[in-house]
Amino acid sequence: VASLLFGLFFGAGNLIFPVHMGQMAGANSVVAILGFVVTAVGLPLLAIVSMALSRSESLAELSGRVGKHYGIFFTCLLYLTIGPCFAIPRCASTSFTVGMAPLVGEDQQALALLIFSTIFFALVLYFSLRPSGILTYVGKVINPVFLVFLLLLIIAALLNPTAGLTEVAPEGNYVNHPFVTGFLEGYNTMDILAALAFGITIVQVIKELGVEKPQDVAGATYRAGLFSSLLMTVIYALITLMGVFSRGVFATSENGGIALTQIAHHYFGPAGQLILAATVTLACLKTSIGLVTACAETFDKMTGGKFSYRGWAILFTTFSFAVSNVGLSAIINYSIPVLMLIYPPAIALITLAFIGRFFGHDRIVYIAVMIPTWIAALFDFMKTLPGSAQTALHLDAPIQFAAANLPLFDKNLGWLLPAVIGFAIGMIWHLSRPKNAAAA
Repeated sequence: VASLLFGLFFGAGNLIFPVHMGQMAGANSVVAILGFVVTAVGLPLLAIVSMALSRSESLAELSGRVGKHYGIFFTCLLYLTIGPCFAIPRCASTSFTVGMAPLVGEDQQALALLIFSTIFFALVLYFSLRPSGILTYVGKVINPVFLVFLLLLIIAALLNPTAGLTEVAPEGNYVNHPFVTGFLEGYNTMDILAALAFGITIVQVIKELGVEKPQDVAGATYRAGLFSSLLMTVIYALITLMGVFSRGVFATSENGGIALTQIAHHYFGPAGQLILAATVTLACLKTSIGLVTACAETFDKMTGGKFSYRGWAILFTTFSFAVSNVGLSAIINYSIPVLMLIYPPAIALITLAFIGRFFGHDRIVYIAVMIPTWIAALFDFMKTLPGSAQTALHLDAPIQFAAANLPLFDKNLGWLLPAVIGFAIGMIWHLSRPKNAAAA
């Protein structure tokens, strides 16, 4: 189950962002890794543990602690973000851009992407329509094969570094703020959202293995999450170092996909591109299967089976196929603002669920935290929209207001203080209410 969970989490973005972070952070990579691991490993593990502790079997149930309608709204928003609108199309576009595009002529890129995405999503749909076998074909087959290809690249880079860790000067925000920059870079993996999205899949798999008691399901979920998180931490550190060590022969790349292509070709020649293509495609394929499965199961359950699991799986796969052909750059440009909007309330929800036993999961505490968190997150959303969108929507005034009044807004953490203040208000309200009122 730990292998399955790792396989569902670890997509192409988990390869691209840490290797680019290594190139940028250089001598400050160790500190950057620590920040990256908090959002890319620690908080996803906390999300899994929170679901286990709260014995919630779905995100709708967990977020429904704020309110029933909020639970439906947040569940739909998160699954559409982590599913057909951004993450699944990004998987296909990234695997093509990194693995296949270098093998195709410039004038044939659009047609090649169309053909590649057709085959890619045909495989995704085939496996997604057989959700009961996900433990076998992701956890026991695709993921181990992916790890073999990935280790070939990592071992080659670590045994023959072209630069030392202390020899590479950090760049950009990694010069003065490596931890915070690494922390925010971890957003791009979408793993906190994935942890909430995959919760229902993991719980279902564990139950299918014969584990029935709620406390046993919670324990198995926690152990699988812990083992998966340890493996991801080690691999993130190694991939980041691979990026640092590549700077001896390569300048900082525009993105991690280019860096991986250069590294693979440097160590393995033309065969390196084939190894990289296999690595990235397998990473994207297994994550896409998990995402379509989780999204379809969730919407099937939310609609009471009025529109079948099979129908949802086909719909999400088809929509993802269409969006993937828009291109990787467009998907990334518009996914970042959405992540800045949805990550703060997701982190707040996970934290509240984790410590909820100390205030009896009183709804008033959840509400008091969520309202200011959402308001502050909206400003981060505005700030990270493409410049053309900011101009068209006349967002200069609210962005300037937030910059002047929200601490840490310049670091995209403007939501943190409002969330803490909201929690303090909620706890005061909770403690001042009669026990029977708080329980209600």
